[in-house]
Amino acid sequence: MKKICYAESGLKVGIEIHQQLNTSKKLFCSCPAMLSTLESDFEFYRRLRPTQSEMGEVDPAAIFEYQRGRAFVYKGDHVTNCLVEMDEEPPHDLNREAIDVCLTVAIMLDSSTIDEVHVMRKTVIDGSNTTGFQRTCIIAVGGALEVGEKSIPIQTICLEEDAARKLEEDGSTTNYRLDRLCVPLVEIATAPVIYSPEEAEKVALALGRILRATKKVKRGLGSIRQDLNISIKGGALVEVKGVQQLNLVSKVVEYEVQRQLSLLQVIDELTKRGINRDFPITLLNVSHIFNKTNCKVIKQSLQKGGLVLAVKLPTFAGLLAKELAPSVRFGTELADYAKFWGRVKGIFHTDEMPAFGITNEEVKLLREATYAEKDDAIVIVAGQEKNATDALNAVVERAKNALEMIPNETRGANPDGSTHYSRPRPGAARMYPETDITPVLITNSHITDLKKNTPDLPQNRIKRLIKDHSLNKKLANQLMDSEYLDLFELITTHVSISPSFIAASLTETIKSLQREGSPIEMLSDDTILKIFELIENGEMAKEGFSEISSWLSNNPDSSLREAIDLLGLKMLTEQELDNLLEKVMSDNEEVIIERGQSSLGFLMGIVMKSARGRVEASIVSKKLANKIHKKIKEYTQS
Repeated sequence: MKKICYAESGLKVGIEIHQQLNTSKKLFCSCPAMLSTLESDFEFYRRLRPTQSEMGEVDPAAIFEYQRGRAFVYKGDHVTNCLVEMDEEPPHDLNREAIDVCLTVAIMLDSSTIDEVHVMRKTVIDGSNTTGFQRTCIIAVGGALEVGEKSIPIQTICLEEDAARKLEEDGSTTNYRLDRLCVPLVEIATAPVIYSPEEAEKVALALGRILRATKKVKRGLGSIRQDLNISIKGGALVEVKGVQQLNLVSKVVEYEVQRQLSLLQVIDELTKRGINRDFPITLLNVSHIFNKTNCKVIKQSLQKGGLVLAVKLPTFAGLLAKELAPSVRFGTELADYAKFWGRVKGIFHTDEMPAFGITNEEVKLLREATYAEKDDAIVIVAGQEKNATDALNAVVERAKNALEMIPNETRGANPDGSTHYSRPRPGAARMYPETDITPVLITNSHITDLKKNTPDLPQNRIKRLIKDHSLNKKLANQLMDSEYLDLFELITTHVSISPSFIAASLTETIKSLQREGSPIEMLSDDTILKIFELIENGEMAKEGFSEISSWLSNNPDSSLREAIDLLGLKMLTEQELDNLLEKVMSDNEEVIIERGQSSLGFLMGIVMKSARGRVEASIVSKKLANKIHKKIKEYTQS
């Protein structure tokens, strides 16, 4: 696809960032706010149904979830759960610690805090909450986030409860774990004034920095989720939910713009072909065509008493194979609708057949049965009759929409940055007041007290890192975005090692070890501090940091002393080093005579390969340079 001009496409992006707070208790009870490592010791079964709002309206997203006919099994334990999570007891008062974290964020973003916190219910019947709704409350409005030279308006800062943790889906039943339910979340929503994928990623990074500066947020995969509201000129407003990795934000925006631009091309092509949404539709049972099929999916479905239904899409030939974005074709869009509305495994269509065990002869018979012309496409689904019917009806509706517009919808993020259809976008009818929780008054004196302890803004802390520790800008930024910023400042007060070496070790070296598969999260801050103290005391070399950190993360029950002995990282004595240098020089005397002082780099490589982690490179370099100089002098005098 040709390079996209985002200004011409009219791209607008708004970000909603959801971050778990590191509070001692959950939002509406006294259970610890943490994921459980215990076996579940209870479970119960529920179905959820949509209800009308106070205006008599029903949220379309809730209707969608209800029509999927799902049931839910909830599992928990008596340490991280109580009757509140089971919806068998009214919620307790709001967690004041969580409110204060959100107020602190609001102060840092110069937002206007509200006078009284009122909890609202937001309809959610996908099973992620036992109540059928999520509780949320506005803490502040307005404010701004400074990103480079641009000010990004903040719309709202909310406090809400996290959802239950999905374990697995088994047919029409979904299993959830209740440990994560009711863990406090802060939600920050920006205005849709982000105009490029790169800018979206920078805004998400800046928001993350603000949150981490509070020192009251959880870390690790799953603790932060970004939702992106994306629209382009002539396209749709699409909410992409659940972007967990920062480096995927720009890719998700890029791919969604590609997808919508490609769908606009589909609309133009269908208009040229002269078809309108009133084309007749007939679902046909074509099971007889596949009685002897080699297609495993169809064969298994028929063996279980299912059938094969087909529908003709007039003039759609070739469009179902059109690539909308990497890994996403228009046929993928239709399949997503079929999967969610019909609970089938997927669809087959004539743009990709013969394939998957479906033969040319079966395709020919399929065209004859549906009276399909050369420019028509055919979609088939295998499954139980109701499921197959619901799936094909969803395919037809999505195909008809493709004649006129791109639907507003909620989509889920895939690991590669592409997205999949999740559900219709929710409406205003999903929000209504919570009557079981007493409002919380926010006084001016309380805000004044919080301001006295407000953390330094990230951009100011970066400047201080550069000034106080002589770090370059790259290292300072890497530290700010790492989990080790506070540890860095602690270590620099305990040892006199170069701050740049400490910073590089805590960012670049540790990130490299993580990429190689070392479970660095097993290393405690105290252990890392002690490694630097050993370096400071001359008991191991700087070069040994990577090796000992990797080994200890894989052997967390071992001591530092054991690691040094087992890895052979004990520092060489001066005599041992002299002996090694003399041997290396003796073995490479011809190189020294030929290259003179320039042989230093070559000899350093040999020595450090043998002694790395057991001697400082600076000491080796100084000693070796002196010995080479002496050797050359002896040779020229002889």
